[in-house]
Amino acid sequence: MAITEIDKLVEVMRRLRAPGGCPWDREQTRETLKPMLIEEAYEVLQALDEEDPEELREELGDLLLQIVFHAQIGEERGEFDLQGVIDGIQAKIIRRHPHVFGDVAVADSREVLVNWDRIKREEHAGKNKPRESVLDGISPGLPALYEAYQLGVRAARSGLEWDKAEDILHRLRAELADLENRVPGGEIDAIKDEIGDLLFTIVHLCRFLRLDPETSLKRTNQKFRERFQHVEGRVRQQERSLQDVSRAELEKLWRETGS
Repeated sequence: MAITEIDKLVEVMRRLRAPGGCPWDREQTRETLKPMLIEEAYEVLQALDEEDPEELREELGDLLLQIVFHAQIGEERGEFDLQGVIDGIQAKIIRRHPHVFGDVAVADSREVLVNWDRIKREEHAGKNKPRESVLDGISPGLPALYEAYQLGVRAARSGLEWDKAEDILHRLRAELADLENRVPGGEIDAIKDEIGDLLFTIVHLCRFLRLDPETSLKRTNQKFRERFQHVEGRVRQQERSLQDVSRAELEKLWRETGS
């Protein structure tokens, strides 16, 4: 059997983890690798946002290394190896695309998703892990923004969907009015609830408009970073610190950076 590039990568990882390999790599566990997996995933997202193909290639490699790392640990524990991971996802993709690899007919992407959810429910029932709710499987450990997005996606697939964006905007204005009414009273728990409702509705609007709320917020964060750093630069040119500048001056400098 020919040696593939992925085989070579697996062998590199085995060497690193073997006696006489790298002390750092040998010390790693599933727990210690968790933050690295998250970090690498976010760096892939950053490369996507920057539309930098070379950076994306490199970051995808870093993310792949994390998968190979976890597969090697699984092999050492006698649980599974990378080939098992590959075989499993290949079988799953074929099983969940009967309209491509079988004789099921679909009219559009919505029907694809309906079939996908049905097949997933059947798979979990077969593993004695039945899902009673269409929301089962959305991890509460997800970042809140993404969790809200996924909750909306699942609910929409089940028919709980807005008719038009204007309806969501109307709800958004209502949620903002509720928050405005709560703030003067200073009841922290009530304010938290209203802010949560407002954010959740904004996420619904993003999903309805087929926008990624994370990417949208990242764009605004970057604009804020650039404008704030511009203001800092102007203040430094005057040989002053931000603390020495009045609120009015800061607002004037901020307006100069654009909208």
